[in-house]
Amino acid sequence: MASIRAVYLTGKRFMGVGIATEGWPKGMYDGLGIILSVFLVVMVTAISDYKQALQFRDLDKEKKKIYIQVIRDGRTQEVSIYDLVIGDVVQLSTGDIVPADGIYIIGYSLVIDESSLSGESEPVNIDNQKPFLLSGTKVQDGSGKMLVTAVGMKTEWGKLMETLNEGGEDETPLQVKLNGVATIIGKIGVAFAVLTFLVLTVRFLVEKALLKEFTHWSSHDAFTLLDYFAIAVTIIVVAVPEGLPLAVTLSLAFAMKKLMYDKALVRHLAACETMGSASCICTDKTGTLTTNHMVVDKIWICGKAKAINNNSSEDILGSEISKSVLSILLQVIFQNTGCEISKLEDGRMKILGTPTEKALLEFGFLLGGDLDSHRKAFQILKVKPFNSVRKKMSVLVALPEGGLWATCKGASEIVLTMCDKVIDDSGKAANLSEEQTRNISDVINGFASEALRTLCLAFKDLDDNSEQSDIPDFGYTLVAIIGIKDPLRPGVKDAVRICLEAGITVRMVTGDNINTAKAIAKECGILTENGLAIEAPDFRRKTAEEMRGIIPYIQVMARSSPADKHTLVTNLRNMFGEVVAVTGDGTNDAPALHEADIGLAMGKSGTEVARENADVIIMDDNFTTIVNVAKRGRAVYRNIQKFVQFQLTVNVVALVINFVSACISGSAPLTAVQLLWVNMIMDTLGALALATEPPVDELMKRPPVGRGESFITRAMWRNIFGQSIYQLVVLAILNFDGKRLLGLSGSDATKTVNTLIFNSFVFCQVFNEINSRDIEKINVFQGIFSSKIFVAVIVSTVTFQVIIVEFLGTFASTVPLSWQLWLLSVLIGAVSVPVAVVVKCIPVHRRAAEHHDGYDALSTGPELT
Repeated sequence: MASIRAVYLTGKRFMGVGIATEGWPKGMYDGLGIILSVFLVVMVTAISDYKQALQFRDLDKEKKKIYIQVIRDGRTQEVSIYDLVIGDVVQLSTGDIVPADGIYIIGYSLVIDESSLSGESEPVNIDNQKPFLLSGTKVQDGSGKMLVTAVGMKTEWGKLMETLNEGGEDETPLQVKLNGVATIIGKIGVAFAVLTFLVLTVRFLVEKALLKEFTHWSSHDAFTLLDYFAIAVTIIVVAVPEGLPLAVTLSLAFAMKKLMYDKALVRHLAACETMGSASCICTDKTGTLTTNHMVVDKIWICGKAKAINNNSSEDILGSEISKSVLSILLQVIFQNTGCEISKLEDGRMKILGTPTEKALLEFGFLLGGDLDSHRKAFQILKVKPFNSVRKKMSVLVALPEGGLWATCKGASEIVLTMCDKVIDDSGKAANLSEEQTRNISDVINGFASEALRTLCLAFKDLDDNSEQSDIPDFGYTLVAIIGIKDPLRPGVKDAVRICLEAGITVRMVTGDNINTAKAIAKECGILTENGLAIEAPDFRRKTAEEMRGIIPYIQVMARSSPADKHTLVTNLRNMFGEVVAVTGDGTNDAPALHEADIGLAMGKSGTEVARENADVIIMDDNFTTIVNVAKRGRAVYRNIQKFVQFQLTVNVVALVINFVSACISGSAPLTAVQLLWVNMIMDTLGALALATEPPVDELMKRPPVGRGESFITRAMWRNIFGQSIYQLVVLAILNFDGKRLLGLSGSDATKTVNTLIFNSFVFCQVFNEINSRDIEKINVFQGIFSSKIFVAVIVSTVTFQVIIVEFLGTFASTVPLSWQLWLLSVLIGAVSVPVAVVVKCIPVHRRAAEHHDGYDALSTGPELT
């Protein structure tokens, strides 16, 4: 903006000197033209910035759509965290961020991480003796309910935020890279400007000396020198690529806005461009690749396996189990659940909880059970909620007739090791033999091989009537093995295929059984013939050297914890230089999300901690949306490359034609006002047109951009120099021999030629803007009407050019042109299109692309586990 301010001040000086020397109103035309040009540049930039601010305001509103479960008006409902009021009862579970200050009412093993407020790393146990909960702290473990006592800026977190100064947003890596390019171009522009001014001044002084007028100076001489200075300043304005930051911001903001409609909320600007360079995606399975709407598909109970018809309300288990066994099964299901039942305003019931919990509860209802009757008959004494470390949920209840009863459900291989008995047909507990254990393991593997998530349900009778200090971890009786089905999302197979074609490796990192993970991975195309499926415990035991040998081939990691995901991501980045995207939904996924180049949190199933540590929130938890983010990211990078190619071409031509003309003829064919108009075409309108081009499918058929790859490619340099040479040759011919070739004479001949040069130069940029729509493809008109902004910019540019030449000649130093000269200008510009075609046919040697661990390398990988 400093250069624009300098031109503005020069315009004011022009007006003062011009009026003094040439009178009113003729003397003010040049200066007023400069000021009007600056006003147009500033207004267009301001409008663009204002629209961008509106986009970010919309995005900010979208970020605030965070809902929590509260008890209000006697019923459970979901409300926005910004609609909380004092007196609400908030339900908290592992991974949530406490939304307000409050007092603990009831809960189970509630542990709070207060490090964000106090700085103490030790978690705090919340109970009746220490009941205070503070906004902004994190639920590390357990669950509970709290009464809201303060909200908003009245909370401790709000008071802390009042003391902090808001900081600006950091520049993205691409902006940093482009700033370096802009600095170099700016220095070259300053050098050309100084040389141009010196050459023009020296010629002027030499001419005065030859005419023996060196001692006679007039106001006209001062005006001439000031004119030279204005040309030099304007060259700097044109040379300094002020449109680069605007192009980056426009492109990123446009992509963010479009991604919001595609169910992806981008929280950081850098996420768009980084995702475009992603070479690896480590994705979850449940809810991302699958629908996350689980149903019980199979059950093993009393030694028999049976498929479940979820569309039938009849006796789905038939006569295969006794009533006593069915009663025990229902008790385990209804006592050991983390779900809540909410009654909606229309009277319907809604189950709130995780997909797995909801599937089990719905299965219990399908069996004819009643949640309220089971909960009223038993008193819950202690609960150990499910988390990624325990992989099980345990509940201790007091029986109506006395005694205690413990139930457990969770990962099959974990719960099965806790069982030494199994329920028989009569509902009695029978000893579990080694052979039976092997048979049950085969059943679990059989379910898992059919892509079913398996859970074991078990219970234990406790004779001691006194409250147990802890829930036991052994001596349970196995009740059933549940196989839960979660079908693939529509479009996942195509999305994975697109990733492979784009050179992006997809790795499934899941907590499921390895057979389940392999089945799903094969179904959606992640696991290939020579890929490696490994269990996290095996991965953990590998040395650093062994990891280096197997990580490139890992496509599935089963039974993984968040720590395993973090290790995998760290090694992919540090050992292999990968640009890694990671999906996560749990609290413990936060380290991996933070470590990754781009963290993708699930909007539906993700905890608040995961969302806060992510760069992008996938609102529909869909893998296809992740691919759309990558596609948009690549479009951002490509669009900015197009704009840089276009801008550098204009820079080269404008600088060289004015400098050479000044050196040879002593005058510049393009005036300050004309150069300022070109600057607006090049910076603001060019950025608006090229930076908002929609993505094309071809973007996902090329490898990702490597970390160290140069931003300006050899193909771009080829196009820049090829187009510049054509424009310079044509404009030079018009400048030095235009009068003779066109047969012009008279007092307006020079002004007519200069107007033709200006008009031809602008139309060359109009058509070169079309050429820049694709750096390598010859057919640049394909899909041109799909970008309404691009078409509007081209039409606006041509319209304004006609107005400037035909009606604003007084300010722009132009004269109206005949229709023949208008046609000639358009033809000169249009020829730049076939010139660009010829230039693009010149082969360029590509830089050796870095090979990431793509699937081509898997042909020699280790055998499939």
